[in-house]
Amino acid sequence: MARFDRYWIGILLGLLLPAVVCLLYVDRMNLWYVFESINLWHSPVFTKLLTVSIFPNMALLFLFYTTDTWRLAKGVMLGALPYVLAAIITTI
Repeated sequence: MARFDRYWIGILLGLLLPAVVCLLYVDRMNLWYVFESINLWHSPVFTKLLTVSIFPNMALLFLFYTTDTWRLAKGVMLGALPYVLAAIITTI
């Protein structure tokens, strides 16, 4: 696991995992009609969707902390930061 302990891998995982979870959640819950009928950026649905999509990053962060891969964990936190900021900005 030490050979994968790189910042850029963690950043890549932190950026891609929430997007994949978000798309899977929308597909499984059949929310496509919501996005077509309302303004996506100013809806509370989008804020909740962003918040839910960040949770897998926290599980990944826990996994990397328990396996002592600190660079991967820092990269995941840095990769999750745009999603956290977007969730905060959309609540305003």
